Amino acid sequence: MVFHPPVAIVAKAGDAGKYKVGLPAWNMLLRGFMAGAYIAMGGALATVCSTGIQATDAALRYGTASAGFSQLITGAVFPVGLIIIVLTGAELFTGDAMLAPMAAFIHKVSWAQVLNLWVWVYIGNLIGSIVYAYIMAYGPFSSWNAAGAVTVTAFGTRAIAIGVAKTSYVSMAAQWSCFLKAIACNWLVNLAVLLGICADDLIGKFFGIWFPIMAFVSSGFEHSVANMYFIPAALFTKGFLTDPAALVASAGLTWTSMWTNNLIVVTIGNIVGGLFFVGVIYWVAFRKEIAALK
Repeated sequence: MVFHPPVAIVAKAGDAGKYKVGLPAWNMLLRGFMAGAYIAMGGALATVCSTGIQATDAALRYGTASAGFSQLITGAVFPVGLIIIVLTGAELFTGDAMLAPMAAFIHKVSWAQVLNLWVWVYIGNLIGSIVYAYIMAYGPFSSWNAAGAVTVTAFGTRAIAIGVAKTSYVSMAAQWSCFLKAIACNWLVNLAVLLGICADDLIGKFFGIWFPIMAFVSSGFEHSVANMYFIPAALFTKGFLTDPAALVASAGLTWTSMWTNNLIVVTIGNIVGGLFFVGVIYWVAFRKEIAALK
C-alpha cells in the first residue's frame, strides 16, 4: 500500500484547494449539490440502520440497552457519503473549510476566492441535502394506502426524533455545547480528508476516511451539511403526523429553528474546526518542509 509522508499530504491538500477555488461558480454549485446529496445518503442510511436500537433513558437506567451500540451502528454506516465525495470529486463545504485556506497559505490565492468557494459550495450542499431529504420523507419515511392517506413509518419516527434533538440547542449553554461539537466534528472530518489524500489506492482511501468519520458520528458531534439533511427530512416527515402528542413533542422543530438552534452555530464551529484545528496547525507545523519542496 503506497502512502505519502505528512509534508506531501499537506502540500497535496494545498494543491487540491488551489484547484477548487479556480472552478467556475456553476461548477462549484453543481459539485456542491452532488456532495450534499451524498452526505444525505449516508445520513438516511444511518437513520434507517439505527431505527429500533436506540436506547431510551429508562432502558439505560436499568441496564437493558446500550446507547453506545446505537451510536456505533450509526457511525459505521454514515461514512459512505464522504467516501463517495472524495472518490468522485464532489465539493463538500466542511472539507473546503480546510482545503481552500490551505491553498491560501501555500499558493497565496486570495481569501476572496476562498469565500467565493465556500458560499457556492454551501448553497449547493444545502440544495442537494434538501432534495434527498424530500425523497426520503416521501419514500421510506412514509407509507401511503390506496386512498392516499399517509402514515409515518418507524424510520420516519426515528428521523423526526433526530431532527427534534438537533433543534433543541436553545439556551446559551446548549449553543456553546453545539459549537464545541461542531469544532470537534470538522477536526475529525478534515483529518479524514487528509488521510484520504495520504493513500493512492482505493482500500487505503476507504479506511483512511472511514475511521475518523465513524468516530465523529459515533461521538455525537455536529456536521452542518449532514444537518442540512437530517433537519429537513424531519420537517418534511413531521408534516405527515396526525397524533396530537407527537405534534406537541415536535413543536420546536421548524424551518426557523433549523437555523437559529443549529445550522448557524454549527457552520461557524465547523469552520473553526477545519480552518484552525487542521489547516492552520498543519501549515505552521510543515511550512518549512513545504517551502523546501518548491
